[in-house]
Amino acid sequence: MIRFDLPIIGVKDVIEIALIAFVIYQLLKWVRGTRAWTLFKGLLIISIIAFISMILELNTITFIFVKTINTGIIALLIVFQPELRSALEQLGRRNFFSTFLIFEEQKDKKEKISLKAIEEIVTATEEMAKFKTGALIVVEREVKLGEYERTGIPLNATITSQLLINIFEHNTPLHDGAIIIRNNKIVAATCYLPLSDNMSLSKELGTRHRAAVGITEVSDCIVIIVSEETGNVSMALGGNIIRNVDSDYLKNKLVYQKKTADIKKFKIWKGRQRNG
Repeated sequence: MIRFDLPIIGVKDVIEIALIAFVIYQLLKWVRGTRAWTLFKGLLIISIIAFISMILELNTITFIFVKTINTGIIALLIVFQPELRSALEQLGRRNFFSTFLIFEEQKDKKEKISLKAIEEIVTATEEMAKFKTGALIVVEREVKLGEYERTGIPLNATITSQLLINIFEHNTPLHDGAIIIRNNKIVAATCYLPLSDNMSLSKELGTRHRAAVGITEVSDCIVIIVSEETGNVSMALGGNIIRNVDSDYLKNKLVYQKKTADIKKFKIWKGRQRNG
């Protein structure tokens, strides 16, 4: 009679298995949503071929695979560099240690955006849509956009609907590019944003929309877009774009994001009160 000895599994083993499973799940989830998915499938096919060659003792193929694996790892880092950067940025945006880090205390002292500022943005967007005035409005959240702010012209102006409309008016010095809003101020105008290379985006979308999606792929900001061709209003968030939104939807989305940020700040404050 054949006897099978079951391995002894301890608490550490369970923790390790859970952590590895979580990391693999998150990795597959992240890869699935990027252009790296096609490359990942290609690597999977190559790995299967290498595994079969080892079983069938196809020595030449196995030799080539073993000798190139070290170089292949370096090549993968180069090929997946944009995706790896995006993944690390997403990881950094998660406030795992915000309760314990001292420098996080300074982040939440200023209000990101007020209800009055939201009203002014929505009013300006509605007017610009009516007259087909192209616009690109970036509302900064937790991730600082300093490197993109430096590509534009500093303003540090209070948010008003009249100012927003004047900035994006045709043939004015500041109408080209994006504006960045931080702490209820228009900090810069004519800013250049990174274009998204997401192939799944509609071919109807132009540079303005691709720039909006691009900046939300590398940060947690909210971007409002007014089409110069159609006057339609769109919103970009988290690498996705929602097209043809109305003023009510726009306002509700901005207010919801504000409330979510306020709740998070309150929870962080309560945690510091308990720990203090």
